[in-house]
Amino acid sequence: MKRPFVIAVASEKGGVGKTTIATNLAVYLKALREDLPVTIASFDNHFSVDQMFALGPHPEGSVANLIEGCPVEELAVLGQYGVQYVASSRRLQPPSHDPAWLRQRVSASKLDGILILDTRPILDWFTEAALLSADLVLVPVKDRAALINAGSLRQIMADAGRAEKLWLLPSLVDTRARLNAEVRVHEFLIYGARERDYQVLDICISKSPKVEGLASGFSSRIRPVLTHARNTSVHGQFKKLAEFVLSNSAAEIFENRSRSDGEDGLEGLPVARRRKLILECPLCCQQSLHADGHFFFDLSSRRRGFIHPDCCDKLFAELELYVSTPDEMLALTIEGPGLVGPESRLTAHLFDADESLVASEELDREKNHLSEGLSMMIGRPLDAAYRELVLVNRKAISPAEQLGEDLYRRFALRRRKIARELRLAGLF
Repeated sequence: MKRPFVIAVASEKGGVGKTTIATNLAVYLKALREDLPVTIASFDNHFSVDQMFALGPHPEGSVANLIEGCPVEELAVLGQYGVQYVASSRRLQPPSHDPAWLRQRVSASKLDGILILDTRPILDWFTEAALLSADLVLVPVKDRAALINAGSLRQIMADAGRAEKLWLLPSLVDTRARLNAEVRVHEFLIYGARERDYQVLDICISKSPKVEGLASGFSSRIRPVLTHARNTSVHGQFKKLAEFVLSNSAAEIFENRSRSDGEDGLEGLPVARRRKLILECPLCCQQSLHADGHFFFDLSSRRRGFIHPDCCDKLFAELELYVSTPDEMLALTIEGPGLVGPESRLTAHLFDADESLVASEELDREKNHLSEGLSMMIGRPLDAAYRELVLVNRKAISPAEQLGEDLYRRFALRRRKIARELRLAGLF
């Protein structure tokens, strides 16, 4: 399966040029390697990525859908300069699962080439997720404060055993500025970074009024350095930066392209059946399409996926409902705060093989393991849910078999009968 080489541009300090670096790097990479797909997405809400790359009508999907579990390759659209981009979102809500989930999501995607992630100037869920997803982290530093703040980013990478992926990049530095008669500012930054045992790029993105002017003016369009500031020193600096990235990513991109597609055995399924397919177990956030699992389906969002058998066993162990046969089905109803008050209410209903209701049990969302994965199943936080019905098949089946024509049609018949039974009983 193809997997993109991921670059995160991150810093806790604002005004260091993260977005300028991320967007222009995308353009220069595409210019140097026209055959290499380059995609960019931003977790910030300033829409600079859209203002540089948007081409045609506004896309329906955005980074918010990526966080909800939609495959990144379905959200990326072709933009200006041959760069693909994922539309930005004004309001992103951090999900309940661990930030490491994003790496699992990107690793399981079919996106090819290079994916650049622009981050917020704070260390939140989204920045940490981008760091943990990255094969290369670029940290722009323009002063002592930015250098000090880089320590928290390095700690996250070190805890993940990947500190060697992080590089500091002197940015927005006036190369003429000096601390004294002998020491220039960018030389001090490089010295200070190496003294703290950082890897530092032998490149400095200079401060340039002309480059700064590309993001201002009467037009809402942001122009790249490559097309509108080629006569500045920054042009050569971005070219060197792109060459550095290509030299570091070439081996991994080749390896990723060498992997065979269709490893999950689902490539022959209808597109509509794969579109809302979640690639990870919602309880442990690990890939779940390569072995037997318990099929789940959310009636509202049409999201579907598989729960690992071990995770499903833990789930049922927490329920008082007695499960006697693998042909039984678990129906989970969620009544959102708009219906019942300040918190959502979770209820589990057990149905037998004939779709008859056996028993129901109200769950404590604070104590039950299930509530941790339900937000991933439905694609939004529980407190944002209104009325949901999620079905979980008690029998573990291979994804290819469950999503095949016969079993998928049988499951559709069962879910309709169960939904009707719950409505007749006033439970949904």
